[in-house]
Amino acid sequence: MEDRELALKVAWGFLGTPYRWGGNDPMAGFDCSGLIVEILRSTGHLARYEDLTAEGLWQKYRLKRVSDPYRGCLVFWGEDQLMAKHVEMCVDEFRSIGASGGGGNTVTVQDAIEADAYVKVRPFRSRVPIRAFVDPFLVRVNL
Repeated sequence: MEDRELALKVAWGFLGTPYRWGGNDPMAGFDCSGLIVEILRSTGHLARYEDLTAEGLWQKYRLKRVSDPYRGCLVFWGEDQLMAKHVEMCVDEFRSIGASGGGGNTVTVQDAIEADAYVKVRPFRSRVPIRAFVDPFLVRVNL
């Protein structure tokens, strides 16, 4: 199975997992970057020691920017161009899967239930501002 398809299969497997601020565990919950890190680790695109925030993922993959979204791309959001605040994975050119709906106060399953915060699929263009799309599965070219 191709890495991109494996990543999406893994992502779909986490659908419905509760959101937890700082979460990086499928049993306890994920925040946005924790979910993406787990997906990318499953394909060998991140090492075990790499535990990155949304901004850290942006810094790692920003040179793999693409103009139009497609399956397996990462979509980043941010209020300005200084920092990525949120990240999800595109399931197609219109929707993404990600851990969302929570925030810094979402630390228990009950908090997630009250905030309607979990791994879900939503149209990504309904949330702005989108910072960029990147493809972590692109082969790096030395320029």
